[in-house]
Amino acid sequence: QVQLAESGGGLVQPGGSLRLSCAASGSVFRPNTMAWYRQAPGKQRELVAVITSGGTIRYADSGKGRFTISRDNAKNMVYLQMNSLKPEDTAVYICNILISAVNYWGQGTQVTVSS
Repeated sequence: QVQLAESGGGLVQPGGSLRLSCAASGSVFRPNTMAWYRQAPGKQRELVAVITSGGTIRYADSGKGRFTISRDNAKNMVYLQMNSLKPEDTAVYICNILISAVNYWGQGTQVTVSS
């Protein structure tokens, strides 16, 4: 089993920045892929960014140029640096790890972008 714990969400003004963190614990085997998803009220969960244990990165169009995903394999951590935040970025941001075709999910952290 794998447990994921997110932190770093909060209320930020438009144009501001936040850094989300996610700690994975338990049977965190490599190779694996870690990702951030988000879900806004009334909308489907959507991929924000993904990073493999080898460092391959992919971003959804919504975050390109504004969001940066990174990870620390030694600590089993994944981060999401979000800059130039917009009201439409408001959502619950959820950490995900894929290990041997099994998905694990965190509880999520709320990000609210509002003036």
